[in-house]
Amino acid sequence: MAVTAAPSTPRAYYAPSHAAAAPLSERILLTVLFVTVFASSIAFIEPSPHDALMGLLAVACVVAGVRFDRTLLVPLLLLLIWNIAGLSSLTRVLEYDKTLQYAATSVYLAIAALLFACLFSSNTMSRLTVMRVAYVSTACFAAILGAVGYFNMFPGAAEMFAKIGRANGAFKDPNVFGPFLIWPALYTLDRLLVRRIALADLLVAGIILFGLLLSFSRGAWFHFGVSAMVMIALALLTAPDQKTRIRIVTLTAIAVAAFAALLVVLLSIDSIGGMFKERAQLIQSYDVGSGGRFRLQEIALSSVLSFPNGMGPFEFARVYGLQQHNVYLQAFLVYGWVGAMAYFLLLITTILVGLRCAFVRTPWQPYLITALATFIGEVAEGFVIDTDHWRHFFLLLGMVWGLAAATFREARQPQIIRPAGWAGGPLR
Repeated sequence: MAVTAAPSTPRAYYAPSHAAAAPLSERILLTVLFVTVFASSIAFIEPSPHDALMGLLAVACVVAGVRFDRTLLVPLLLLLIWNIAGLSSLTRVLEYDKTLQYAATSVYLAIAALLFACLFSSNTMSRLTVMRVAYVSTACFAAILGAVGYFNMFPGAAEMFAKIGRANGAFKDPNVFGPFLIWPALYTLDRLLVRRIALADLLVAGIILFGLLLSFSRGAWFHFGVSAMVMIALALLTAPDQKTRIRIVTLTAIAVAAFAALLVVLLSIDSIGGMFKERAQLIQSYDVGSGGRFRLQEIALSSVLSFPNGMGPFEFARVYGLQQHNVYLQAFLVYGWVGAMAYFLLLITTILVGLRCAFVRTPWQPYLITALATFIGEVAEGFVIDTDHWRHFFLLLGMVWGLAAATFREARQPQIIRPAGWAGGPLR
């Protein structure tokens, strides 16, 4: 790719082609980043391989001289308050199993989010490209494992990759497996809608969306629907011209029609149709009754008022038998009122800063739009499930803040080396 130099002191160019000329420490960092993200689909054990590799990634960041941008002071402060509040509530339940591990996981995930934010705030496109290739590849791998398990393609496959009759890949729970697939699906769909239709992207999108379907996770389906609508809305609002907007609307209509037709075909398969009919019901048996999800959420709401400092990890489930399956009630019950307020502010500020920067034309604009759309969908899904320990949630959090920091830095330093012929639009 040809490069045109800026007349002033050159800044680092944010393109993948620049990676070949990067210092050895940066190339090592990119390699470790790829392996770390690729390993994120293997989550049936704890600590997972991804967790171990995060330590190696942190070391690689130090060696490569990754810096902390001042924009990241906001998530740093809110994550710090969230965790301090959680550690405070921990003192009530230290004698119970896994409570310390729960608190340690919260601290670790907060650090992971900040690490990803620092990574993507500089040398942005080269690092994003590596992350994207790793995430899309591992999402395809996970979706294929889920399909292998769902159709029991070899003896024992169902017990490994579809434990409760729903695809879970190498995850413990199909309700985490499904949402994990959404960002790579959205990014691929964004490329198809906005840039060009490529056979490879169609194949990737088909594999990932099929895995999402086979998860039979109502929350993940809802999450995908919300995120897809946000992504399309942002793509329309940020489109550079009327021709692009017409293309997005036209291809979206065609995609919805094609997806509906394909879904009809898939539902004609007995093993898929029967499960879909069961899972598509709005209210399940475990949602209602004295021990149902809705009743537990009512009890949790009253417990929030009774425990301003929180009950501590797992304490609500120990007392009432089951989790309340609502991350916002979980924020109050585990982290107390102060921790919950910090968590809510973290979500709100992430969405606001993401929306502000999504309308700025940068090479990483498509990444920011799809990450923000996925994050908003996950925030919405939090009303029916606990998402506070989902690793990909913190990757998205770090991505939004890191790209916001990169956007603010570019606004402060307008001179940048661009690809020859670059006209100001996003490089998709």
